[in-house]
Amino acid sequence: MDIISQLQEQVNSIAAITFNAFGTLQRDAPPVQLSPNYPEPPAAAAAATTTTTTTATDGDATAAFPEQPKQLSADLVKAAKQFDALVAALPLSEGGEEAQLKRIAELQVENDLIGQELQKQLEAAEKELKQVQELFGQAADNCLNMKKPE
Repeated sequence: MDIISQLQEQVNSIAAITFNAFGTLQRDAPPVQLSPNYPEPPAAAAAATTTTTTTATDGDATAAFPEQPKQLSADLVKAAKQFDALVAALPLSEGGEEAQLKRIAELQVENDLIGQELQKQLEAAEKELKQVQELFGQAADNCLNMKKPE
């Protein structure tokens, strides 16, 4: 896999880790009081009684909540460091910006020349196709009219 594909994959990985981290934090965070003007949020025990089915993993998830942000942050930092390592592995541009602009101009000229050549080939192919279609039409007419070809 080339370096650009690896970078794209790492960006996707960072996005997935971030998405999962936010979702996990929203799902498992205990309720907190936002302002003294609002009533106290229900306790975790009261919230557990309102749900009809609780599993041991749900209880473990809320019990392990203080460790989750640390683990999620560590995963995100690890992925970011891997991304930085991939960026550092990118080849450096040679000659600076002027050399890059010169190379781009050369590639554009080459692209234009190839485009013109392809256009000529397309026109020649269309001309040949038109000739073949005319000959086919004549052959079909001759077959339908039972004429012998000249």
